This record gives sequence, C-alpha cells and structure tokens, in this order.
Amino acid sequence: MALDSSEQPGPPITKFESMLKTDDVYFFDAEDFEEIIHHYLNHGKVSLAKKAIKMGLQQHPNSLDIRLLDVEVMVFENEFEDAEQVLDQLQLLAPNNEEIFVQRANIQSKQDNHLGAITLLHKALELTDEVTDLYSLLGMEYLFIDDYTMARKCFIQCLEADPEDYASLYNTIYCYEFLDEHDGAIRYLNTYLDTNPYCQIAWHQLGKQYYAVKMYPEALAAFDFAIISDDSFLGAYFEKGRVLEKLGRYEEAIENYNTTTELEDPTSHAYLRIGKCYERLNRPEKARYYFYLTVHDDPLLDKGWLAITDHYLKKKDYQKAQEYIDKALSIDGENAIYWKRSGIIHKALKQVHEADFAFKQATELGNYEEDTWLLWAEILCDSNEFETAAVVLQQGSEFHPESAQMQYQLAGVYLCLQALEKGKSTLKKALKEDPEKYSYFENRFPEISGSVWVQRLIRESRKASK
Repeated sequence: MALDSSEQPGPPITKFESMLKTDDVYFFDAEDFEEIIHHYLNHGKVSLAKKAIKMGLQQHPNSLDIRLLDVEVMVFENEFEDAEQVLDQLQLLAPNNEEIFVQRANIQSKQDNHLGAITLLHKALELTDEVTDLYSLLGMEYLFIDDYTMARKCFIQCLEADPEDYASLYNTIYCYEFLDEHDGAIRYLNTYLDTNPYCQIAWHQLGKQYYAVKMYPEALAAFDFAIISDDSFLGAYFEKGRVLEKLGRYEEAIENYNTTTELEDPTSHAYLRIGKCYERLNRPEKARYYFYLTVHDDPLLDKGWLAITDHYLKKKDYQKAQEYIDKALSIDGENAIYWKRSGIIHKALKQVHEADFAFKQATELGNYEEDTWLLWAEILCDSNEFETAAVVLQQGSEFHPESAQMQYQLAGVYLCLQALEKGKSTLKKALKEDPEKYSYFENRFPEISGSVWVQRLIRESRKASK
C-alpha cells in the first residue's frame, strides 16, 4: 500500500538519502525498499524511485513487490511492452497475485481500452479481500466509458468499506448529478448521515442537492449542519449565502459571504455575490463598490464586468457602461456575451454601425440567443437597412424556427421592402404560431399594422383559432 505523500520520511528513507551522498552501499530489508520507493513515487521523484528499485532488485532479486513497483514505473513512463514482459514472468511465479492484474489493467486503461481494464480489475477482485482500492479503480474506469450507474455502485462500495473516503463520496454524488438523479442523491446522503452525522462534507453536498431541486429551507438547514460540524468550512458559508439570496434574506446572505472573506483571502465570487445582494437591497453605490472589487480581484471573471456594465445600463449611463464593456473586450475580445452587451449599449446610443458590428461579432462567436437576433434586426430597421435586417432575421430563424416574435419582425421587414407576398405569408405564419404576440408587430410597424388587409388577416386568424 502506498504511503501518504504528507507523511514524514522514516528512518529507511533518511538512511537511503544519506547513502546517496557517499560511495557506501547499505543493506535494506525488502520492506524498507518498498517504503523508500513508495515515498519517492508519492512525491513525484521518479528518478530516485528508479535508483531505489535498481538497488532493491540487486539486494532482493526475488522480491515480487519490488518487481511490481518496477512495473508501475514502466507503466508510468509508457513502457508498456517491457512492463507486459515482466508481468508475464511474474504471473508464472504468482498466478493469483491481484497486483499483477491491477498493473495489466493500468496498461489497458492508459491505452484507452477501458473495457479491457474493467475485465482485469474484476479478475483482481476475485483474488483478494482488500477490495476498496480496486473498487475505486473500477469506478474511475466506468467513468471513462460514461457508465455512471456502475461507477456509482463502485464508489458506494468504497464508502461501505471506508465511510471517510471522501473522494469516493464526491464521486458518488457526481454520478447522481450527471444522471440528474437529485432525489436519489438526497436519499443516499441522508442514509449516509444517519451513520456519519458529523460529516461536514456530506451535509454540504446534501445542501447543494436540496438547492438544485429548489428546496431552499432544507438546503439552509443542511448548510447550517455543515457549519456546526466545521465552523471554518468556507464552502458551506458561501452556499448558505446563495440560499439566503433565493429566500430574499439579503442582509443575512451578505453576512455569510463576508464570513468567507474573513476565513480566507477574499475572492471575486464573494465580492460579486455581495454586490448583487446590495443591488437587490436598492443600495447601488455599495453594489458598485463590490463590483469594482470583483473585476480588480479577477479581471478574467466575465460576470464581474457584466455586473458593473449592467449597473450603469440600469442607470442609463450608457457612456460609462460602454467604458467598462470596452475594458472587458480589451481583456477578452472573444467573449460573445461582452459583444452582445456592447451591441445593446451602442443600440441605446443609436450608434448603428457600431451596434451592427457588435451583434455580428456576438453571433459569430456563438451567441445565438433569440433576443440577440431581434435586437440586431431592430437597430437595422431603425436605420432603414431593411435588406440587411431581413438577412439577419432569416439567419436567426434557422436557430429559432418556432419564434413567433422573429416571424412578426421578418414579416414587417418584407413589407417594408415591398415584398408583399413574402410579408403576408410570414405574417400568417406568425399569427398562427402565436397570435398573442401580435402586439410586437403592432409596436414595431404601426403604419403597416393599421392597414385594411392586415386587420382582415387578424380577424381571419382569430376565427380560425376558435
């Protein structure tokens, strides 16, 4: 069994390192060599591990465990053929040694043959009673092939053998989440907590599951228990703050976020949440202060730049909003959301060409949201660039074929271009899709909507829908 990398070097390691500084050769028991090799492997000192293996095999040429450690290093360095040859020899000597199958599984896994690795690990399970590590390896192999149900079963087996195996606890809940089985995760965690009531990690995970299914009072209670179990648990305070936000208890949320900044160095995420809380408390100056801290602490956090930009957008201070979104774009010019905000601001400033460019950049970078296309088309229509607006809406309709609002706007554009047949058929389609959104067409194209033939279309549409 490998030693924990945090353990202090024992006498054999001290003795071995002392020997390396001289020309002397000391004798070590085989078990001492195993301890030395594990120590260096756990600390990533592969070259020293290889020296210890070489010397260990010189002094104990028949040691199966040292030879297996030699194989482990070969596998680590992708020397698969050499490793397989040694394993073939060892299997003749010890056909029922589970570690041989584990190393063969490791080779198969590194070669992306995860099903082969799983078969070998199941064989190893048949040969030993020490199954915890094997189930952990199996769980990871099942994750590689996206079999989350089997992976979860393996990690639960690990927890049954060792309830404090928190890596397996995290992996178990990860599998539940990936399968979108939050209720199952809640049941499992409650069962786990029946026998491990002071496990702050389990309480924290339970709170997150309750939060996911919008059971906020239960989530709050779970995070409280996590804090009772460990009053320095930063993650629990942060998550508790999020729940309090959902419950509209913004002052208490701020207290919890502030606690996280007292426990460790403040983070941009905490500053951002505090700013959002002050925003909802209608204290814009305090909100702005924390948004400033957010972008100062982490200039790459897009939510921070968006928060401070939106702060000025709400105040209709478009020049200031543009100043901050330009700063954001100077840091990350490939951010589609930044470009969309830039388009919205230029639209408000009636800067047609700048808005057109910004929305174009946003869509080219992957922002295909319905309102992006609509806002882009609106600014083009406002400047009488109907042909370009038609192209934009046709592209947008490919991503949102059922968007009645887009069809209403496209119908208006066609009619402005005197493409009467296209306009009429598109308007009919929109009225059939969603007659309630006709007001959008009415507001955008008041002169057209008042025409006799449009009013007749509306009456016919209403009769057909009855």
